[in-house]
Amino acid sequence: MPELASDSVGVVAPQTAHFDDPLALACGKTLPSYTLVYETYGTLNAEGTNAVLICHALSGHHHAAGRHHEDDRKPGWWDAHIGPGKSIDTNRFFVVSLNNLGGCHGSTGPLSINPDTGRLWGPDFPMMTVSDWVHSQARLADRLGIERFAAVVGGSLGGMQVMQWALDYPERIAHAAVIAATPRLSAQNIAFNEVARQAIRSDPDFHDGWYGEHDTLPRRGLKLARMVGHITYLSEAAMGSKFGRDLRQDLGYGYDVEFQVESYLRHQGDTFSESFDANTYLLMTKALDYFDPAAPHGGDLAAALAPAKCPFLVVSFSTDWRFPPWRSRELVDALVRADKPVSYANIDSPHGHDAFLLPEPRYQAVFAGFMARVARDQQLEGS
Repeated sequence: MPELASDSVGVVAPQTAHFDDPLALACGKTLPSYTLVYETYGTLNAEGTNAVLICHALSGHHHAAGRHHEDDRKPGWWDAHIGPGKSIDTNRFFVVSLNNLGGCHGSTGPLSINPDTGRLWGPDFPMMTVSDWVHSQARLADRLGIERFAAVVGGSLGGMQVMQWALDYPERIAHAAVIAATPRLSAQNIAFNEVARQAIRSDPDFHDGWYGEHDTLPRRGLKLARMVGHITYLSEAAMGSKFGRDLRQDLGYGYDVEFQVESYLRHQGDTFSESFDANTYLLMTKALDYFDPAAPHGGDLAAALAPAKCPFLVVSFSTDWRFPPWRSRELVDALVRADKPVSYANIDSPHGHDAFLLPEPRYQAVFAGFMARVARDQQLEGS
């Protein structure tokens, strides 16, 4: 049984918030009611000034830190950065992490029952956008008694949500941390997402999204989608140092698994295909594709950022070719043109896009410094 470290938030339990107020969505449809699953770490102070919202990436969820039981071998996905004495210090901050609408880890999504039909939502679940998620998160904040977040933080797709928070609710966010993200996807990124979606949709077991009613899963399609995605999350250097051209066995001159990297990708795909919902994957990747706050402003990102009022931290990683540093600098330049306070760090890391999940020393130092500033600005005890 693994021992809980002194800097762990410990054993945590998911919580559920149900909302009966309809939520109007960007796609023109309305969710009549919905449920959000979330976790919290730390304690909300009497003034309600120490709350931090964690926004998850494509395959993320509400379990960001701690463990669900004492013998749980795997902590939350951002446990390296959340806990007593860590960058997001739970001795100072009250941390909220949720599973977004459309997710497959408890919040209302394709695996939920459609109240109008009595059957699973499945492919009928309405299309989600980053703005929809932010509006639902704001309602959760209301429910928790949080008028203003000390900081909203996220990496990758989570970073897009942070940007949207600063635009949609500028009075409710005091600081923003945008990590390994971009103000809009490149054509190449949209292409990768489309290949992944087609892998899922072309699986014979997909059944136009109604696989649940056929008592099956599009495992092959979802496995391929994850394999394609995972390649883009790692740098060539990271993949080379981890696997090189190592063989599992002698050459067989066939199509069986022979190289270690083949074995790794297949394992990742197999595991993911059993734990993630295919319709959710389609929804999440489309939300990535749609995100473009500059579009209503003729492509002028600085004009789009005009409503923002909080200081920003923007972090990129040198070998992230999915969301490369120049895309982060594009956001930084637009913030400067819009006369917004911004700090920027490009972290030298061999780990590619996935570096935002890892405890890189320089990354931790930059992030911890920013969060210490958040604590000072909010006049939190111990800062």
